[in-house]
Amino acid sequence: MKILTPSAAGFALGLLLLARLVVAHSPICNCYDNGDDTVTCEGGFSDGASATGVSIRVFDERDRVLLDSVMAEDSTYTFDRPSEEFHVIFDAGQSHLVTIYSADIE
Repeated sequence: MKILTPSAAGFALGLLLLARLVVAHSPICNCYDNGDDTVTCEGGFSDGASATGVSIRVFDERDRVLLDSVMAEDSTYTFDRPSEEFHVIFDAGQSHLVTIYSADIE
């Protein structure tokens, strides 16, 4: 059995804690129809962190950007509902994307 030095043990513990933080910080986003031809998306993270300033984009069915913005101070974004099929991407960085399709927005 190999015994770790204090610095190696600290490094190993740091990696374990970092892995836990990465898993605990999953993006969450949901969009709903307001009934007035607008859509509101609410975002956040599984650890309770705010989504203020997180990138949010609306694409048409050919992946052309229709709207490009960021989540407001209250972690929401409201936009006029496009007349064509669309999808929303909540983009909190690498491996932190949530895609919502217009057919799923009620």
